[in-house]
Amino acid sequence: MRIRNWPVSQVYVYREPCDMRKSIDGLAAIVELEMTLSPFQPALFVFCNRQRDKVKLLYWERNGFVLWYKRLEKQRFKWPRRLGQISPEQLSWLLDGIDIERLQPHSALHFKTVMSPD
Repeated sequence: MRIRNWPVSQVYVYREPCDMRKSIDGLAAIVELEMTLSPFQPALFVFCNRQRDKVKLLYWERNGFVLWYKRLEKQRFKWPRRLGQISPEQLSWLLDGIDIERLQPHSALHFKTVMSPD
């Protein structure tokens, strides 16, 4: 299943690396205090860790927050250099591993098991 019919038209990228242990309350606080935006507006807020292999998305949906998480197995997200907003289409590209500034994708990975041999 693809979760790409985002319920919003605005996407805000948090430029600084984020501690991925933060959950809804911590990320909503970053939106309010550091991004000076309301986490309740119809927008997606995108956060990435220092290694750029994990991303979290936060948005308010009618009666509660939704938190979405993706972890890359080998590559890194190509985080945009510019601050602020990107389009929902650019967010989809970013999550698919495409460098949205150069439009170059990651290669596809195929695994047979989640357990790696030791």
